[in-house]
Amino acid sequence: MRSIGRLLAALLLLSAGVPSLQAATLAQKVQEHTFANGLKLLVVERPGAPVFSAYLTVGVGAVHETSNDRGVAHLLEHLRFKGTETIGIRDYRQEQPLLKDIELTGSELDRLRNESKPDPRTIAALEQKLAGLQERHTQLVIKDEFAQIYARNGAVGYNAFTSKDLTSYIVSLPANKLELWASLEADRMRNSVLREFYTERDVVMEERRRSYDSDADGLLYESLLATAFTVHPYRNPIIGWPTDIANLSPAVTRSFMERYYSPVNTVIALVGAVDFAQAVAVVENYFGSIPPGTPIPNITTVEPPQRGEKRVTVEFDAEPRLTVAFHKPTLPARDDYVFDVIDHILSQGRTSRLYRSLVVEQQLATSVRSFGAPGYRYPNLFVIKAIPRHPHTVTEIETALYAELQRLATEPVSEELLVRVRNRLRVDHLRILQSNGGLARMLTFHQSISGDWRYLIDYEEQIASITAEDIQRVAATYLVPANRTVAVLQKKGI
Repeated sequence: MRSIGRLLAALLLLSAGVPSLQAATLAQKVQEHTFANGLKLLVVERPGAPVFSAYLTVGVGAVHETSNDRGVAHLLEHLRFKGTETIGIRDYRQEQPLLKDIELTGSELDRLRNESKPDPRTIAALEQKLAGLQERHTQLVIKDEFAQIYARNGAVGYNAFTSKDLTSYIVSLPANKLELWASLEADRMRNSVLREFYTERDVVMEERRRSYDSDADGLLYESLLATAFTVHPYRNPIIGWPTDIANLSPAVTRSFMERYYSPVNTVIALVGAVDFAQAVAVVENYFGSIPPGTPIPNITTVEPPQRGEKRVTVEFDAEPRLTVAFHKPTLPARDDYVFDVIDHILSQGRTSRLYRSLVVEQQLATSVRSFGAPGYRYPNLFVIKAIPRHPHTVTEIETALYAELQRLATEPVSEELLVRVRNRLRVDHLRILQSNGGLARMLTFHQSISGDWRYLIDYEEQIASITAEDIQRVAATYLVPANRTVAVLQKKGI
């Protein structure tokens, strides 16, 4: 994923690329309201096309999990599509006792599977019982009713995603469907039912096998994070480790949801043909009476300074590849802005240094790219990935890569290059800001991560103030051997 920082520049230039904002700055156009239960609403009125985009972002993600519930935020993203007491089910009163039987049977099955000497006959009997209960339950379920309702009302882009830091539910709708959106999302927040739990847990297990265990890039990235971070929870995969997923229970999942998926941790952004006063009234009507919930705790675990290079080798039946990561600060540190510029200099586009050197001139690699990862709430990593071009090796790429990083630390970049990078940043960001959804995402992201969407306003000014000396200093400070983690994927038997 490209650095979120690079999605945030040129907001004071919106009038040039987004006519609906006219000559006003973003600071003047964003209207906000905080409700009594802690829910935050951000609105940008764009009275052009009769549509709006809605982002509902809960500031909870994989970083907030513990050893008892790793993977739960991602699983909840799946489960909260299943419906509520009135959506996704034919008869909730008939469903309730069946859900209890399913939970009791599934929990006993999990307990027996974790015994040192499980009885296969007992397990087989319970598996058969659980399958029968789930089959009965299927007869009561209305599949994908949330999505069906939205589709019937002209919605597009209905989706959700979970990251290390937050979870977002997104959709775009006709302007006259604001109340429908509020009623559906408030119902989801207040009355979500974790139905089809064990079925969906199996789906996530299969997703993990497909995206990590059986995928070269996923496996290497997961190994990189687990090596680069010693204690910080950024080391854990969003999807969870296999045993984490297998041992998630309905009770633990429900407890996590009821604590954190609540107004005090939620930011809503509505961008498009929306009237602010109407939006406040509608959101108050549907969300206002929901209890605040428990504020998400700050992660007190601090990753200790790295005191030497770390390396990990992963064997897999795929072509070799290299990933190198360096610890770095996150927003709002000035050095995080500098890394946005460094990222562009090194790997964004065919004229970037790494592409030109490794791919074009030396022909050592077929591809190379850099990005910030894995999250943005806490200090993170600057990551560089490259794939060798046959017959060249990972070692050759690594040597050439470090030469370019050393050059960045010792040779000042030209003012011409800095101007070109700033212009590219502006163009990239304006493309995203032309969409209602792009702006809504950025507003909820920064309100959730940094506590104030206004972080966006001075981004262009910060980027414009970065000097060649800043780039040299940051490269010499962070892009050094003692601060790097190297993950190499090689074929089995080599």
